[in-house]
Amino acid sequence: MTALARFKSPVGTLSVEATDDGVCSVRFGGRDGARPPISKKTRHNLEAGLQALADYFSGHPPLFPPFDLHGTVHQKLVWNALQEIPWGETITYGELAGRLGSRGARGVGNANAHNPVSILVPCHRVVAARGGLGGYSGGLDVKRWLLAHEAAHGPVLRPPRRA
Repeated sequence: MTALARFKSPVGTLSVEATDDGVCSVRFGGRDGARPPISKKTRHNLEAGLQALADYFSGHPPLFPPFDLHGTVHQKLVWNALQEIPWGETITYGELAGRLGSRGARGVGNANAHNPVSILVPCHRVVAARGGLGGYSGGLDVKRWLLAHEAAHGPVLRPPRRA
C-alpha cells in the first residue's frame, strides 16, 4: 500500500509516494489518485520525503528518508552510488561506471533514466563526458536549475555521509 502527496517546488509540482518501507517515488508532475487509508509508518515516510524536499529547495541540509527502491541489481548499485556524489558536484556517466566496474556509461545512463526517486537520489549530478548535461527526466532546464541551486548552496547542503 502506498501514500501519495504533491509537493510544489521551484521546478514544478512533484508527486511523492511512500510505503511502509520508505519513499518509493519522486516524479515530476502532480498525480492524483484515490488511496486507501495508510499506516502510521507509511505516513511518517511520506512526511519525511516531503520534508527532505522542502529542506533541499530551501537550501538547508535534508535528512534523507528511508528509501524503498525496486529495480535490477545493476540499477540499485547505480542508485546507491548516486547518493555518494557530494552536493554541488558532478561526475560523468563514464566515471561513475568506472567506479562501479559496471557495463559502461550507457548502463549508468539507463539506470539513471529509471531512477524512481528524482532529486533525492541525485541522478541530475551525472553529466556527459564532454561537458554536456546528458538527459534528465524533468528536462534539461530543470537539471540546470538543480545543479545551479546546489552550487549556490553546496557547502551548506553537504550533510554527513549516511552509514
